[in-house]
Amino acid sequence: MSELFDEVDEEVRRDQLKKLWDKYSIYFIALMVLIVAAVGGWRGYQYFEAQKAAEAGAAFEKAAELSDQGKHAEAETAFTELAAKAPSGYRTLARLRAAAEAASRDPKAAAKMYDEIAADRGVGGEWQDLAKIRAAGLLVDSASYADMQQRLESSAAPKSTFRHTAREMLALSAWRNNDTTAARKWLDAIAEDGETPSGLRSRAEALQALLPPVAKS
Repeated sequence: MSELFDEVDEEVRRDQLKKLWDKYSIYFIALMVLIVAAVGGWRGYQYFEAQKAAEAGAAFEKAAELSDQGKHAEAETAFTELAAKAPSGYRTLARLRAAAEAASRDPKAAAKMYDEIAADRGVGGEWQDLAKIRAAGLLVDSASYADMQQRLESSAAPKSTFRHTAREMLALSAWRNNDTTAARKWLDAIAEDGETPSGLRSRAEALQALLPPVAKS
């Protein structure tokens, strides 16, 4: 008798499952199709992105070879074209390299290119700071101290990645613009920073020796 009841229960369960399947199978199948399509789409996207990265890497190497050969105008064109279509990582590198190549023909134009990178929040903070440093390096011989201060003071703050270079350029700019007070300020910041590279520290000491002695009160 118990076996009969078991068979009846099993039959009832099968009947219930069949009714559920008949009612909801279309949704289950649709869900499975969506999952398969999503996985396939993601795999395709990954492959496509990998291909783009590989192509960008090859193009970057070719542009770098042109630069190594002294073909700066051609290299600038190649880097500019790459910056317009490459994935984000290579795009920023290509923009920086294009500006570096432009510096050989027109430092002011190159500084403007660096300024555009520095103003682009999409490239990331450290890349922006690097672009600021590069632009300032091209203008340090001609810009006023006020201009250099506006460009570099935030980069010279404690713990900033490029603070050592920023401080050196600010000190040099102040010295060239006959602002000894500002020059001493930045030379002191260099001297007091325990992480200042030894080579930069030596240059700062040499510049310090060129300043007139502090007047005694």
